[in-house]
Amino acid sequence: MAAALGASVIGVASGDEVEESDTPGAPSVKGELKRFSTTAFGAEVTGPFVFQDGSLLYSLQHPEGGNPEPFGTAGIGYFSGFQFELDGDNDDFDELGTPQTEAEQRRVRSGNGEYTIFAHGRDEINGGEERLGVTQTPDGMDITLDNLNGTQYGAAATNPDCNQFVPTNDEGTEGYLFTNWENSPGNVSRIPLSQTQGGEWEADLDDALNLANTEPLRELGGTRINCYGDLSPWGTMISSEENYAHPRVSLTNQVGDIVDAGTGKGRIGGCQFWNRPNPTGIQSAVDDYYGDESWGIQGYWALDGVEFLAYYLGAEQADQTDYINTIQPITDVYPNPYRYGYHIDVREPTADPPQPIKYYVMGRASWEAPNIQADEQTVYGCSDGDSKGIYKFVADEPIPSYEDPMDVAGTLYAPKITNAQANASMVGTRKSPAQYPLEIEWMPLGHASNAEIEEWIAEYDGITQADYLETHAETDWEEDLEAALEEADQAVVEDGNQNYITNEEIVEWADQYYTEGHDGVDEELRRVPFLETRAAAKEIGASIEFNKAEGVDSRDGAGPGDPVYFGISEFNDDLANDTGDIQMDRVDGGIVYRGELEEDYNISTLEPVIVGPDFTDEPEDADDALRNVDNVYVMDDGRVLCCEDGFGGPARTYPNDGLYVYEPPESEEDEEETEDGEETEDGEETEDEEETENGEEETESPGNSTDAPDNTETPGNSTDTPGNSTDAPGNSTPGNSTDAPGNSTATPGNGNSTATPGNGNSTGS
Repeated sequence: MAAALGASVIGVASGDEVEESDTPGAPSVKGELKRFSTTAFGAEVTGPFVFQDGSLLYSLQHPEGGNPEPFGTAGIGYFSGFQFELDGDNDDFDELGTPQTEAEQRRVRSGNGEYTIFAHGRDEINGGEERLGVTQTPDGMDITLDNLNGTQYGAAATNPDCNQFVPTNDEGTEGYLFTNWENSPGNVSRIPLSQTQGGEWEADLDDALNLANTEPLRELGGTRINCYGDLSPWGTMISSEENYAHPRVSLTNQVGDIVDAGTGKGRIGGCQFWNRPNPTGIQSAVDDYYGDESWGIQGYWALDGVEFLAYYLGAEQADQTDYINTIQPITDVYPNPYRYGYHIDVREPTADPPQPIKYYVMGRASWEAPNIQADEQTVYGCSDGDSKGIYKFVADEPIPSYEDPMDVAGTLYAPKITNAQANASMVGTRKSPAQYPLEIEWMPLGHASNAEIEEWIAEYDGITQADYLETHAETDWEEDLEAALEEADQAVVEDGNQNYITNEEIVEWADQYYTEGHDGVDEELRRVPFLETRAAAKEIGASIEFNKAEGVDSRDGAGPGDPVYFGISEFNDDLANDTGDIQMDRVDGGIVYRGELEEDYNISTLEPVIVGPDFTDEPEDADDALRNVDNVYVMDDGRVLCCEDGFGGPARTYPNDGLYVYEPPESEEDEEETEDGEETEDGEETEDEEETENGEEETESPGNSTDAPDNTETPGNSTDTPGNSTDAPGNSTPGNSTDAPGNSTATPGNGNSTATPGNGNSTGS
């Protein structure tokens, strides 16, 4: 991976990003931030959930295999002996110090309670018929690198993420825990969970099941890269598909740029190679074809696991004779790309089996999380990765009121940042994102029903890897496969993949949008904003510029006047370059924003409340600052759990991610001071900064693979060596993200994290 990335140059329209510097207000907090836990080496903090009694759990996602057990294997655990008092005050737990010894860094630590794991990935479940988190083929074979050759997005069952508990009694002491497994094929597990009289939580693994292996989810095409999610107001698990492979253009490019130039060279994104034989091989192929003129293809690496998804759907296993992926095409069953990248609602959560549905009307993206408001109509969603969006959906009626969820209809919106202070080209100087809010207007993209969109999606069923070759190459692939593949690859680079929605259709949709409005486009073009959401939004000038929008949440029952929190893991790249609506100072440590719900549940302003460190900051500033926020979880008392997904970055004295608890200020006067009591300087200008080439390097990659021989074409194989993990999500090189796996050089036990920001050469997702 590193060699391929280093040889590539980001697309021509990516813009120049400012260097990291001493940004005013970074780090700072409006309120109080207190560390509760640090996770084990190699892991990120994901999937927090607080039970009715204040008990806390989270997932141990992709820990480094050299950690002592039980901290060397992915799992789900709670903090035995501790409950939040849920009174809005951070005095209910002791602040945890930083982990300085190797023993401290290789385990989960907390200020109070003891992290107790009740389920590990690959534990036997369902009477021994399955393993927790592991998907199976229709005939019951585990889809792992032990059994199949090819690429897999993360080793099976190493990436537990979102957790949501659906109680089955009024006390909230019995119910089902739903857990996302961030792999491809993806998975959602259901574990019966109960609390003893002594307050401990026990899992019944014998009656647990993997939803991916049930017919209702398989009939939907399965799922992939299930990241975070939400608990709906109607009491169901919402699982979000983080389909990093959806970009059809890289970074700041637009589809219109490709059409105008007559070529996708330097601009085309990974989704255009979805049905290519050996899809992730496209980056090395482009490097070979174009040499010094090669470029990074955003999202190509997340095509890992697409062929395993085909086997999940019943495809005949192509060329399984070697330990590497080959270019032998799958010709019978192949997944439709437009069936992935949605929010899944696990309806009838207590049924056997549950009945999942996908909300196509909410748009297709690399969804990290949704937040469904108490009006049961308004949904905010964050799409993870570089040059991505924050979106809004408003249903025509409350979603539970539809007797058939396929009848859910509504309008999808994209953001437009409008205030001049956010744009250096308008005010002449770059402003600190710690000192200025983002003002948002929402651009309607389109209106449709779930059933309408499903019909559009079905038109692309049945397309296989053979179609990629036969549509785009004159050479007969059965006579000369390598020549046909090269011919097809170069044809797709030039003119796009003709098997799916074309570049010309997207440009025509945008032209009609400008002249006729979102509700006046031709019938056959109405599909464009729902199936190619990012490309469509970029084409009409929406602010699709966020880098790793990884969290959104509000307290249950929140109404007008209440806050919604958004976590932006890194404020860099497209947020800090010289293009677009947001051109501000760079803060690699990220920002947590707060929006206020208006009477119609709209949000029009995002105010910074937690600002992470610059990655040039010293340990005295970085050690106790929140950096690279991932999930945000708002407790019933208004406090916010903030999870880290950095595993590297600023000059901290330790390499571990942590869980922090944010206590908002009680008054506006309290907000005028930072956590250490220093007032922020509103409007301070920055010094002239040397500009560097904008890049993107993945900060959330597949997991640590421990079950296969080395595969040079398969990101996902880890060396399981501390400080040298080549494929763990969260091993990041922030500031230069292409959504491709990054490498951390952090080493446990030496008291110093040597992980450094990226080098500016990248390819993105």
